[in-house]
This record gives sequence, C-alpha cells and structure tokens, in this order.
Amino acid sequence: MAEPQPKSGGLTNKAALSCCSDPDPSTKDFLLQQTMLRIKDPKKSLDFYTRILGMTLLQKLDFPTMKFSLYFLAYEDKNDIPKDKDEKVAWVFSRKATLELTHNWGTEDDETQSYHSGNSDPRGFGHIGIAVPDVHGACKRFEELGVKFVKKPDDGKMKGLAFIQDPDITEASRTDGSLSQLRLFLNLSPFTLSAVSP
Repeated sequence: MAEPQPKSGGLTNKAALSCCSDPDPSTKDFLLQQTMLRIKDPKKSLDFYTRILGMTLLQKLDFPTMKFSLYFLAYEDKNDIPKDKDEKVAWVFSRKATLELTHNWGTEDDETQSYHSGNSDPRGFGHIGIAVPDVHGACKRFEELGVKFVKKPDDGKMKGLAFIQDPDITEASRTDGSLSQLRLFLNLSPFTLSAVSP
C-alpha cells in the first residue's frame, strides 16, 4: 500500500528520507556553528538577546577597514569564556548554534536603512527557534518586559508556540505604497513537541 501523500502536497516521510544520504565520513566533525542576522542597532539587539532571551555575548569582532562588527551570542556560561584572545576566538568558533549579529556601521542612524526578514513577500528566511522549558511562563515574563508578540501560545491553530519580535524592526514602503513591517520572528517552543491532530 502506498504511503498517503500529505494534505499540503509536500513530500511523504518515505520520499523525504529517499532524498537523504548518510553523512560522508569526512563530515563527521562538521557542526552547525552560527546563524547570521544583519542588525540595524547593536544597542537594541544586544539588550534584547542578553536581557530578554538570556544569551551571553561570547565575542565581538571589529573590521574597521570594511566598517562592520560581528557579535557572537549563545547560551553559554560567561565564566567559561577564555580570557586569552586567540583561545577565545577558537573557543567561540567551536560552539554549536551561536547567533552572529552583523552590524554595518552607520545603519543605526540611517532612517532609510532596513533589512528584509523573509516574513513578507518575497518570502525566505522565517525565524530562529528558541526552546524554552515553559512557553507560557516565558511569555508571561516577555509581556512584563514589553516584548511585542506576533503570536501568543494559545492563538491560532498551532497551540503551544509563540512568536515574538526582535526590537530592531523597521518599516519599509512596498511598491504599492503600503507599509510592510519587517520583523524577525523568534519561535518559542517547549523542549518536547507533541503531535497536534488537525
């Protein structure tokens, strides 16, 4: 009996697995090390990712000739960060799942500068997922801190997930003259996801 096709028209589990290969042994030590986001205002972004989301700034790298800075954040204990500069760089780049915020100098003062998040047309990048032990508890704290929500845990069809906005959002005019709010969605989910029946 053929595996039923998902209602969405996407791949079946079997079809998805048939597209995959076993990892080549030469990739054994590869790791997903970072996701890079361009930011407009490092003061807003660093405050949000450290104070609101509890990340730690691991390293800041400046590139004066190219006029940009990189900020690497992750869920790490700041006491584990090496003090030696070279050792620190090697340590940062060996971490799993860091967030690299890229700031092109001067964008914080340029009212015309904006970045497309992929959450409006043309769609692309969607969100960064943060696992939290208690979605409702985290959202209660975020509300108290004035964080803007795109979706609260009990809204919509997908219960138990929340989407919050990065504060470094901008508005850009679309060609039709309307405003399109560009935002970074942070997907907050519990550590254990259970299947949701339609």
